[in-house]
Amino acid sequence: MPHIETEKRHVFDCNEKNINRSLIKKSVRKKTHKQKVEHKPKAVFGESGHFVSVEYFLESEEVSSADEEKVWTYDKYDCSEVLYIYTPKTNIALLRHVLEENKINYVINDYSIKDKYLKNKTVCHYRAGELKVRQKEFIVKQIKYGVKVTSLIEALENKLGYTEVSLLNSDFYFDDKSFSVLRRKHHRIPKRFIDIALVCLLAPIAIPIGFITAFFIKIESPGSVLFKQKRTGLYNSEFEVIKFRSMRKDAEKTGARWASENDNRVTKVGKFIRKTRIDELPQLINVLKGEMSMVGPRPEREVFIEKLEKEIPYYRFRHAVRPGVTGLAQVEYPYGASVQDAVWKHKYDMYYIKHQSFWLDVKILAKTVTTVLFGKGL
Repeated sequence: MPHIETEKRHVFDCNEKNINRSLIKKSVRKKTHKQKVEHKPKAVFGESGHFVSVEYFLESEEVSSADEEKVWTYDKYDCSEVLYIYTPKTNIALLRHVLEENKINYVINDYSIKDKYLKNKTVCHYRAGELKVRQKEFIVKQIKYGVKVTSLIEALENKLGYTEVSLLNSDFYFDDKSFSVLRRKHHRIPKRFIDIALVCLLAPIAIPIGFITAFFIKIESPGSVLFKQKRTGLYNSEFEVIKFRSMRKDAEKTGARWASENDNRVTKVGKFIRKTRIDELPQLINVLKGEMSMVGPRPEREVFIEKLEKEIPYYRFRHAVRPGVTGLAQVEYPYGASVQDAVWKHKYDMYYIKHQSFWLDVKILAKTVTTVLFGKGL
């Protein structure tokens, strides 16, 4: 990943999932206690323009001056389990925003539990390494009483089915448990074996469908039947992805841009093969060559990655695994062609990278068949 400058940082306001760029001062402007307490996230960028982290600044004197014993609660949703969370007070605004956005009840930093321990409660920590000694001892005491304590990111993954990327930080990647699957070499061999087996299984169906598709593409519009385009793959190495051409020959004469749902550059045949994903069949060649896997994050173009990594935390981490013909984001999230959609797809991609397994791949492949049959997604 490119070198990140830490000086002269530019801070941008982030409201909901949209990031509004406006330069502000490093120091937080104090407000009177009568003003409404807000906790808006700020995405921080280095001088080089690459993403550094997400920081949530406390925007009122009342909140910023709160002592360590202050308790934050939110119990708006009757059907939602309450998460008991322990974190340094500098992270409170971030957590409040994320939890309320995901409609989750919470109690943050309640160190005065009368029963001495949180029996049958979901207890989480976030950036626990930055807690004070006595605060760490409180959490250790919970463990001693038999309370299950887990990281907040992991607890949210279990509840939501995706990774809340705004909570990611460097400590998350240092955790041996978080991405141990990437260090297990024995996982790669069976995955590669399954990829080759699936290609052989699909070949008798894909080849005749491919010839018919090529025939209709050639009849409808001039140009090559196959379309090759550079994409970024494993460990940021580029390769040429192969697809059946679904757009006009001059589709990008004005420059690279995302394909939209009702893109006027798409031909009539192209609309059909994109809806049924027949246009992806030539990527079985990429799988055989070892450039792609059957399941994984979809490969993206470098020109878009350079933009997205400025907006999305740790976006290039998706290249820690081979890209896939299909993926969790493709079967769980509807069609999208914007930065906001890319953020949501990245949440599912990060979840997949961390939790990838044989059975998860089977589940994704089964959902892909359903998606193809009913013409959903892309």
